[in-house]
Amino acid sequence: MTAGEDCSMVTRLSETIWWVDFPGVNAYLVDDDVLTLVDAGPPLYTHRLVNAITQAGGALSSVERILITHYDFDHVGALGKLKALDAPVYIGRADAPYLTGDRKPSIRSQKGLFQRAAHWAIDLPDLPIVPIDDGKQLGSFTAYHTPGHTPGHMVYISEEHDAGFLGDIVWERRGSIDMIPWFLCEDYERTKQSLVDLAGHVPPFERICPGHGVPFTEGGRDRLQACADGVTVKSI
Repeated sequence: MTAGEDCSMVTRLSETIWWVDFPGVNAYLVDDDVLTLVDAGPPLYTHRLVNAITQAGGALSSVERILITHYDFDHVGALGKLKALDAPVYIGRADAPYLTGDRKPSIRSQKGLFQRAAHWAIDLPDLPIVPIDDGKQLGSFTAYHTPGHTPGHMVYISEEHDAGFLGDIVWERRGSIDMIPWFLCEDYERTKQSLVDLAGHVPPFERICPGHGVPFTEGGRDRLQACADGVTVKSI
């Protein structure tokens, strides 16, 4: 794949990673052993994803692996509308039933209520949905189960690409990596613990790729640890 350094919707973060910048949410393309899409964006902007893949020198049909960090409409909503997409979708085991339609998010939390309200906007994808667990290896990616924002939230770390794809366990705000707010989490205390646990045992990586906000191309592991250290003293 080839691309210019910056385009209107896609920015090249490295020789193998492209950042797809939707309004308010991110997806990523990674030239791994197969072309891999990390998250898919919201349903209203499927054309942007198609155009971004084209700008990065590929085609929708060339995507052979989809890694989903978690079930939220702005991360999975485009999947059911991309008819030319033909690839397995890997998602945390606890979130997989939401994407297959076998179960709906719990209404016992504010997060679950929001997911239920947004469910109407999601066309369930006609693609193989593959539930995954902590430690699963997918090409160069290692999956880390980081529950709290959603029950099946996953983070994907690739030592080969020197990058961490963090979903919504954190976000970028005003030039720093911060803890995702409590009102966006199903279980905030569990999210905090997941972040501390993750920072404590992931390998070093430079590029930090959050689900929301601007990615960083250096200092990823250190930024993650600094955020986790702050979580231990931060109150809601």
